[in-house]
Amino acid sequence: MNITFHGAAKKVTGSMHLIEVGGKKLLLECGIHQGRREESDNLNKNFPFDPAGIDAMILSHAHLDHSGNIPTLVKNGFKGDIYMTSATRDLLGLMLRDSAHIQESDIKFVNKKMAAKGLPLKEPLYTMDDAERALDYFVSLSYERVFNPLPGVKAVFHDAGHILGSAMVDLELTENGRSKKFFFTGDLGRDHLPIIRDPYQPAGADYLLMESTYGDRIHGPIEETSRKLQEIVKQVHNRKGKLIIPAFSVGRTQEIVYELHGMFEAEKLPAVPIYVDSPLSINVTNIFKMHPECFDKETRIQIENHHDPFGFGRLTYVMTSEDSKKLNHSNTPCIIISASGMCEGGRVLHHLRNSLGDSRNMVLIVGFQAQGTLGKRLVDKSPSVKIFGEEQDVRAEIKVLNGFSAHADRNDLINFADNMKDGAGKILLIHGEEAQSQSLAQAFKEAGREVLVPDLEQKLEL
Repeated sequence: MNITFHGAAKKVTGSMHLIEVGGKKLLLECGIHQGRREESDNLNKNFPFDPAGIDAMILSHAHLDHSGNIPTLVKNGFKGDIYMTSATRDLLGLMLRDSAHIQESDIKFVNKKMAAKGLPLKEPLYTMDDAERALDYFVSLSYERVFNPLPGVKAVFHDAGHILGSAMVDLELTENGRSKKFFFTGDLGRDHLPIIRDPYQPAGADYLLMESTYGDRIHGPIEETSRKLQEIVKQVHNRKGKLIIPAFSVGRTQEIVYELHGMFEAEKLPAVPIYVDSPLSINVTNIFKMHPECFDKETRIQIENHHDPFGFGRLTYVMTSEDSKKLNHSNTPCIIISASGMCEGGRVLHHLRNSLGDSRNMVLIVGFQAQGTLGKRLVDKSPSVKIFGEEQDVRAEIKVLNGFSAHADRNDLINFADNMKDGAGKILLIHGEEAQSQSLAQAFKEAGREVLVPDLEQKLEL
C-alpha cells in the first residue's frame, strides 16, 4: 500500500492525495489549484493519473481548494462513489454550481476583451452541466458512522471543527493481512471559535496526514481580533469609505456576520449598512440553519430561542447582479462582504476593480492568501494589480486580520499531535506553503518525531 501526493504538497491549494491498497485506488480530496492563471489552468485540466482508474473518493469538506475540481474528475471518466458528510453534500451542491457559474461568467467577460484584441478565446474549466453531473456520485454519511469505501478500507468521519460539515478521516487500511491506521486531518479547526463545535481529538495512528497552513504562526485570541475589527469599521466609516472584505462563502462569511451582529447588538458600531454580496453565501447561510448538529452549544441556544445571528436587521443579502453593480456606483460608506476569499473570482473582483483606486476605502483580508493569487499580491502591497486583464492602481488601504482563521495555528497543530495518547506515528505535512510546512516539521523533529514534508508527485510506501 502507498500514497502519492498529487496536490497541496508545499502548497495550500489543489489538495489531492492518492492511496493505493489491495489493487484499488482511493482519492482523498480533489481540490482546485488557485494562483497564477496559466499554471493553475494547466494543473486543473490535466490530472497526473487516469480519473477512470480511481475506484472511490473521500472528501473532508466543501472548500474549493479541496473539492473544486470534482466536476473535471467526473468529466474525465471517474465513476466511483464520493463520500462526504451530510452537511458537506448540501454545501457542495451549491458550491460546485456556483463555481461553474463564476467560471462561465468570468470567461465570458475575459473573452470580450480577448476578442477586442484579436486574441484566442478561452474556455471554462467546467460548465454548469459538468457540475450537475458530478452530484450524481455523492454519498453522504453522518459523523462517527463506519463505512467501507473499498475492500480493505474501513473509514469514519470525525468533526474537524473547521467549517460546517468538515471532517477528519480515520482510515484503517488492510492489505495481505497487514493493517495500518491512517488519520487525515483535512483542514483542522480551532477550539473555542463561534458557531461550530471544537475539533475531535483522535487516540493515535501509524500515519498522520496533517495540514500545515499556519505551521509557523500563532493566532491571537478571538476577542482581540473582534476588537480590531470593531476599530477598523469605525476608522473606515469616519473617512466615509467602503470596507471590502473578501471572504469564503462557507465559514468565514458567516463568522464575520456573527461577530458584526454581536457588535451591533452591544451598540459598539456606528450605523453603517452591511452587504453580503454573494448569492452563494446567502444560500450557504440557509444551509447552516439546516444543520444544528454541527453547532456549538451557544449557537444552538440562540437559534432555539428564535434569535438569528446570521440575518439581523442591518444586514442586506444582495442576490442580483444589478443590485451588486449599484454598490459599485454608490459613494455611501458601507461594509461589503463578498467572495472569493483569495480574490480569484466572483463579485469581489468587480468591487475591487471599482474600489482599489480610492484611498478612503480599505480591503480587509481575513484569511490565508496562497502564492500567486490576487489576494496575496494585495497583501504584499503591490502598487498595482491586474483584474480581468487590466492594470488597477492600489490606493485603498490593505489590512490583514488573520485572527478569524478557521485553521489551527502552530500551537494547535503541535498540541493535536501531542494529545494523541497512542502516538501520531509518522507525520506527513501537506497543505501549507513550504516555509510554513518546514517550520512545523522542524518543531516536530526537535520533539523526536518522525516527519516528512513531501514533494509534489512523491510516492510513499505505507
